[in-house]
Amino acid sequence: MDIILSNANPDPIYEQIAQQMRAQIVSGILKEGELLPSIRSLAKELRISVITTKRAYDELEREGYIQTIAAKGSYVATRSHEQLKEEYLRKIEEHMRSIHLLAQFIGLSEEELGMMYQLLREGES
Repeated sequence: MDIILSNANPDPIYEQIAQQMRAQIVSGILKEGELLPSIRSLAKELRISVITTKRAYDELEREGYIQTIAAKGSYVATRSHEQLKEEYLRKIEEHMRSIHLLAQFIGLSEEELGMMYQLLREGES
């Protein structure tokens, strides 16, 4: 499993792990039912505390992305792709509401917002 941690990232380490694992599950890189590395082995691989890794796994389990079976390990939970997509669409809508309010506050037009989005996408290429 590819997880890249950054001290420059303002998010806590456990959240960086959880975000990247969520993305890999949603994109299908990690498949439903797939066995995940143990908390200890992932902590060792990433050179971080077992407590930090456990916190990431606990968060993912609470959100329904993974399930843990005692003495067997943690697995990618069985969720439909549509459920995951719907969850992400809700998050996008929340962010768009915030962007809309901020843009209104400073008088930014839809055209200017569109240009900002295009520049953002071009910068990622």
